[in-house]
Amino acid sequence: MFGIHSRGKRNWLVLCLCFLVGGLGWVTTVSAQTPSQWINKGAGGGGALFSPSINPANGNEIYAASDLSALYHSTNYGQSWHIVDFNQIQSFHESKVEFTSDPMIRYSLNFAADLRTPVKSTDGGATWNALSGDPTGGDTYYVFADPASTTRVILTDYTQLYFSSNGGASFTSKFTNNNGCYVAGVFWDGNNIYVGTNSGLLVSTNGGSTFTIQNVGGISAGQVMSSFAGAKQGATTRFFCVTYPNGDIYPSVNPIGIQTNYASVYSLDFGQANWTARTSGIAAGTYPYYVGMAQNNISVAYLGGASDANGNGDPAPTVYKTTNGGTSWTQVFLTTSNQNVFTGWAGYLGDRGWSFGEYALGFTVSPSDPNRLLITDFGHPHLSSDGGTTWKQAYVDPTTQNPMNTPIVKGKSYLSCGMEQTSTWWLTWADANTMFAGFTDIRGKRSTDGGNTWSFGYTGHTLNSMYQVITHPTTGVLYGATSSVHDMYQSTYLTDSRIDGGTGQVLFSTDKGATWQVSYAAGRPVICLALDPTNPNRMYASVIHSTQGGIFVSSNIQNGTSATWTKLTNPPRTEGHPFNIRVLNDGTLVCTYSGRRAGSPQAFTQSSGVFISTNGGSSWTDRSANPGMYYWTKDITIDPNDASQNTWYVSVWSGYGGPPNGLGGLYKTTNRGQSWTRINALDRVTSSTINPVNGNQLYLTTEQNGLWVTNNLNSGTPTFSPVTNFPFRQPERVFFNPFNANQIWVTSFGSGLWVGNLAAAPTPTITQFAPIASFPGKTITITGTNFAAGQTQVFFGGTNLVPSPTVSVVNSTTLTAVVPNSGTGTANINGYLTVRVSGADATTQNLADNSATPCGGSATFSQFVMWGDITGDGLSAQANDVALARAFTQFQATPTVRQRIAADVIPSNPPCRGDGTLTTTDITFLRAVSFGQASF
Repeated sequence: MFGIHSRGKRNWLVLCLCFLVGGLGWVTTVSAQTPSQWINKGAGGGGALFSPSINPANGNEIYAASDLSALYHSTNYGQSWHIVDFNQIQSFHESKVEFTSDPMIRYSLNFAADLRTPVKSTDGGATWNALSGDPTGGDTYYVFADPASTTRVILTDYTQLYFSSNGGASFTSKFTNNNGCYVAGVFWDGNNIYVGTNSGLLVSTNGGSTFTIQNVGGISAGQVMSSFAGAKQGATTRFFCVTYPNGDIYPSVNPIGIQTNYASVYSLDFGQANWTARTSGIAAGTYPYYVGMAQNNISVAYLGGASDANGNGDPAPTVYKTTNGGTSWTQVFLTTSNQNVFTGWAGYLGDRGWSFGEYALGFTVSPSDPNRLLITDFGHPHLSSDGGTTWKQAYVDPTTQNPMNTPIVKGKSYLSCGMEQTSTWWLTWADANTMFAGFTDIRGKRSTDGGNTWSFGYTGHTLNSMYQVITHPTTGVLYGATSSVHDMYQSTYLTDSRIDGGTGQVLFSTDKGATWQVSYAAGRPVICLALDPTNPNRMYASVIHSTQGGIFVSSNIQNGTSATWTKLTNPPRTEGHPFNIRVLNDGTLVCTYSGRRAGSPQAFTQSSGVFISTNGGSSWTDRSANPGMYYWTKDITIDPNDASQNTWYVSVWSGYGGPPNGLGGLYKTTNRGQSWTRINALDRVTSSTINPVNGNQLYLTTEQNGLWVTNNLNSGTPTFSPVTNFPFRQPERVFFNPFNANQIWVTSFGSGLWVGNLAAAPTPTITQFAPIASFPGKTITITGTNFAAGQTQVFFGGTNLVPSPTVSVVNSTTLTAVVPNSGTGTANINGYLTVRVSGADATTQNLADNSATPCGGSATFSQFVMWGDITGDGLSAQANDVALARAFTQFQATPTVRQRIAADVIPSNPPCRGDGTLTTTDITFLRAVSFGQASF
């Protein structure tokens, strides 16, 4: 499984599910369907990103890999992102997408099923398949592909380097290092292939038939490459490398924890006898780890790493640049006062400082353009398109980013751009518009507009993680369970040594989450809370510690900061790892305890399960399914449709090795745990949620198998099916909006918050838009019907839909959208405008399909938008082209001059022509409205 999160102080996390009984009434009705689309919501960022890559043939296409399994993809240079379907590929540190000479063919590394499988896509990244010739048996550490070929691939296992000349159909071993074959980078140059390794510079001069370590000196003893890049101009092939102590570098290593061990930077013009140290200008307290170059420029190179010398008093990611082949370096990622960085919520004086990002965990330069750069860190991507002169964040919608060279205003709300790469555990509503979500690392987020935008606009919550937030049904007070320890009860947080040193608090807020105060300083992690429906002043809390943990109770929570808390007796078999708490309507306590590992070798102890108390916790009865729940129990759900509250569902994870194996799934009881039936046997089920107005529909979440649903829950053998359009492998919990039961929210372990709509959305319509002639980056206003905030997308083009990078729904009849850059020319996107609401489309009419009205009459072409290029010199219009009539079409021609149309206002009676002939008058008019007064 994915066992390590991003930061030394961040790891995998699981949380409790304790639904609040009573409270707000449900409205509307829902069917048995699932949402037609899922939309990421949040303030963006918050988790580590690795292995970024830029398409050399299309600089707007980029990828970045999360260690929490999501591979992020953008086609508009980070203005918006989407996750590649987890059924196709799951990422980890080394899942870099390798582009080739064919835009449809690319390679990467898939970490699904706890394997490291080299994969290939032949359809531009939509689908991925394992390389048939994989020599590692699913234990590949690195994959590199020749950008000038589609068939040449290098991959490694822990000790060997393999080469393929047939697109991965077969491989041959070319090099072995029994102590670990680490690859710092590869530079391809026809028959010459250069590989930077921890053994030295490995070179093939015969197209990959043989490889030899070169006898090159100059690198100090005990240093090896952490990163390697190359470029060629004319007869000169130049390499740069960054070095670290030999003991720090091994296959699958990343910068976490070793960055301050940085040794040096070197360059080598191939053929020289020695590497040359190149460190002039790199400030003390700066720690490069990555080097990047465009493959066609030997003078420009970049270093990505961290710096303690940034003027902010905390460490920050940094980028250095040379324009003279390494003779000197200059810092270009200027975090002091956000000098040249357009920021999101993190940065100088932000909701989090630059120290949150801390260090470059990934860095890349476009192979074809030395001006395009992308750096990733512990929380965010930042990119540049002008060689580092300016940088833009790429984790919040650009319309909500902050200007560069300006301190960030804390508490600002941000709109998601789809880069939501951190873990969310809980979601609650203070009212119809005010929501609070519990996160790891970034603590929590608050929304005051129904979940459309989110902020860190609160005070008083300072610990790493908020595992749960509940709303008191009568007072409206919010209560939160917080902890300094994250990833509780995931595989890396089951031992006493990882948990017992943590602290935690029970917080409360009387102003809908704007300010938080401490009700109980537990001194140990707090993971779950539950209110007692028989006593509005009584609350229970799960406090974690191997000897002092258990269930705690307060019977005077109305006293706020003066509330008193006492520990209840421990249930039998348990060892301090309480999880869920539920209080039934008759006062019965129902609790789950989760996994614990101890001993040498470590093994699961039989201290997990389901326990009940009918006397307020004075004594407990073990109601676990023997042995199904003895090792790694997760959430318990009380069926809201059973008035007697006898029907429960318990989620269980399988262990690994020995008795805990094969126990995962969803268990059901109809007699309060006296007997159980296993109704689903997926390996690891985290949680289940029953649709509050459809008792036959239940959603369950899993560790590796995504989101599942059954629509016949009450049958003897419910049928479960995957929700195939949910793209992320590890949803955590499902929540129904108590003010709109058609709105379903999903928290996740590593991809933030998702929202979908169960109701069939009304089909949108488009009435008009303005301006009717536009260009990339321009905002157009669209009017119509049935637009919905959070559910509306806008696309340009016909068969190739290009999404607008920014869509803002003003109301149900008006929205704005920014015209995208097609990236590969405009011919494939001219002519159509599509508004999509929850999967239903309204598409404008293609102008070229209309019949023209002669000049002097009226023509209705308002259902068409034109942007992009017009062409000159050699214009030869075809008969099916329609010239100007309140909008334009791109004439079919072979251009030698291309200019963007930039007219916001079209004359009320422009020249028009429907016979497919361009006249001098037409050309004059085109020139008059074209940007920059183009000449033809």
